Formats: sequence, C-alpha cells, structure tokens
Amino acid sequence: MSMYDRRFFQTKLGQAAIASVAAMCAFVALSTQMQVNSTAHAAELQHEVVELA
Repeated sequence: MSMYDRRFFQTKLGQAAIASVAAMCAFVALSTQMQVNSTAHAAELQHEVVELA
C-alpha cells in the first residue's frame, strides 16, 4: 500500500508534488552532467598543456 493514493495525485497539491519531484530529478541529472563535462574538459586542458610542453 502506497503512502499516497491516486486521488491525491489528481489534486492540485498532488500535481504540484509531482512537478516538484520531476524538477528535482531534472536538476540532479543536469548538475551531474555538468560536473562530468567540466571534469572531462579539465582533463583535456591538462592533456593539451602536457602535449605543448
């Protein structure tokens, strides 16, 4: 048995809760992707510096 039933998610509060959870998931996914990209970019820069030296 779930904590919230289907009727809760049909209310405005329930829909706001779904939107909030979706926004948090999107934020975590995007911030994780940005960290991975910036780390990869930093590694590329470091590699380029080693090649030029």
